[in-house]
Amino acid sequence: MAYEILFADETGEHVAALTAGQKATVFEAIARQLPHEPTRMTRNRKPMNPDKRAFIAPWELRAGNLRVYYAVENVPSPRVVIVAVGIKVRERLRIGGKDVEP
Repeated sequence: MAYEILFADETGEHVAALTAGQKATVFEAIARQLPHEPTRMTRNRKPMNPDKRAFIAPWELRAGNLRVYYAVENVPSPRVVIVAVGIKVRERLRIGGKDVEP
């Protein structure tokens, strides 16, 4: 079963803050890793810590220093909703060109 990939409205601003190469990396990682078994833990895909879930999203996809935060819904149909896209530099997270503190 393939999951439909949807983007929340605010992710347009997040993606606009990325370079062309970063955008290509993010979209390739999403297309490769999220349509099938998006809730299966892998080296680059994991659930967020419970204290951070409410802040961003339940799941995180890593692509180098890029992060894709997403939620999985099964009703009315199976889908992955991309909630945020950011850049992780050491302990800092930048989403939409702005530092974010959980």
